[in-house]
Amino acid sequence: MVAGAPRIFVSHLSGIAVFDPNGDQVGRVRDLVVMLRVGSKPPRLLGLVVELTTRRRIFLPMTRVTGIESGQVITTGVLNVRRFEQRPTERLAFGELLDRRVTLMETGEEVTVLDLSVQQLPARRDWEIDRVFVRKGKKGGAFRRAKGETLTVEWSAVTGFSLEEQGQGAESLLATFEQLRPADLANVLHHLSPKRRAEVAAALDDDRLADVLEELPEDDQVEILGKLKEERAADVLEAMDPDDAADLLSELPEEEKERLLSLMKPDDAADMRRLMAYEERTAGGLMTTEPIVLRPDATVADALARVRNADLSPALAAQVYVCRPPDETPTGKYLGTVHFQRLLRDPPYTLVSSILDADLQPLAPDAALPLVAGFFATYDMVAAPVVDESGSLLGAVTVDDVLDHMLPEDWRESEFELEEGEGVAAHGS
Repeated sequence: MVAGAPRIFVSHLSGIAVFDPNGDQVGRVRDLVVMLRVGSKPPRLLGLVVELTTRRRIFLPMTRVTGIESGQVITTGVLNVRRFEQRPTERLAFGELLDRRVTLMETGEEVTVLDLSVQQLPARRDWEIDRVFVRKGKKGGAFRRAKGETLTVEWSAVTGFSLEEQGQGAESLLATFEQLRPADLANVLHHLSPKRRAEVAAALDDDRLADVLEELPEDDQVEILGKLKEERAADVLEAMDPDDAADLLSELPEEEKERLLSLMKPDDAADMRRLMAYEERTAGGLMTTEPIVLRPDATVADALARVRNADLSPALAAQVYVCRPPDETPTGKYLGTVHFQRLLRDPPYTLVSSILDADLQPLAPDAALPLVAGFFATYDMVAAPVVDESGSLLGAVTVDDVLDHMLPEDWRESEFELEEGEGVAAHGS
């Protein structure tokens, strides 16, 4: 579903089939998982509770839903079959929000919630519950059949759903922190007590927690990961950038590290093992194994479509790497790099192989950190390819990873000691 498409009422999703990209049914929708927010902000739709053919109920994130149409849900095909467990900040649309008594802000009248509508936000993959279908009148045992005016109102027109801003639980804290960038939330978590830090981390969804872990000091990373259930810890590691996950795994005792690797998807575990084989302060130890890789016959349009991926950091989206098959790292022969600015200058049908920057020398995986930093400074780059002796692309190093390893270990502490105006803008400025 894309922005501008008709909104979907959640009652129409109950029991509909869920299919993988090949058209095979994997289960049916049994509920929707939403996260309430402080005040009148519409809740985020986090994902779906899907009942598999085995009767097991799992969580399907909306980031893995590619379409909701014609009475069916289409997924990316990547499913985590771990049994669904509701978190403190989550609410079930069917189980907890429908049939609820809320109040119309304008009149103060109590109404009953009959349905909710969801819509995808423009130019984003986030979904929100934006409207509420309600019935006026007193709730009774057969209120759905009772007479009473029905109407659809904006989420902000009713009260009785949202979290209270008061309260000190992880639920309220998380609602307050929702708009923070991962680095800012990491700084907040770092200064919480271990108990409260664990509560907030447990309530975050996997992708959000992965983003935050990447910004935390190693001691905090190890502490938080150690307090998660092992299966969830493996899921969070899979959601992290491979280089950051490999660094975190390297800090764990050997037995714990191997146990987590065994719970991860085989491809992800293989990437972790490959990265951990390199020294930490080398190009191989710094690189991510998931850059944008294209074949020589790909077009500028293909490249731009890949660059638009919202999951990519700006540094990784700054260029694409052209290689012969296979496309996954380690690839076939590395042919060259195409920079984002060049993609903007050429027609969409242009082959990427015709606009390569083949003169830029790639980094060797054993290149030491000072050499990597010198490369970035010399060529004004924000990302660089890492290629082995056989000519295969192994991954890419981004400038943020270089800075992380060159700054003092306590840089996260000192950064936030700066006075307003001394280099770090005040929040909200």
